[in-house]
Amino acid sequence: MAQITVSINGFNYTVGCEDGQEKHLQAMAKIVEDHIELIRKIGGQSGEGRLLALAGLIMADKLDDLKKQIKILNQNDFKKEVEKLKNENRQLKDQINHFAERAETIADRLKIA
Repeated sequence: MAQITVSINGFNYTVGCEDGQEKHLQAMAKIVEDHIELIRKIGGQSGEGRLLALAGLIMADKLDDLKKQIKILNQNDFKKEVEKLKNENRQLKDQINHFAERAETIADRLKIA
């Protein structure tokens, strides 16, 4: 397990991560730092805990929005898939009806001969 030091709001934190995930963890720390900077620009200086709490709440809100969007996309994909299957079913039904009509025609002809 790797350990790296990330800097958030001027403080260094040593955290563990899986080997090979160091750059990813640094990128995540940068996102937290960016949110803290945004909060500072909007509302001025706050205490460490308040900044981290607000950044966490903003990120949780964004995550919740993304989850809702994913759910809608999945529902739309499901609806599209159902519609696609219904269309395929209609086509197969039409083909079966066509083959049945052909079979009846052939059967009728065989009775005449």
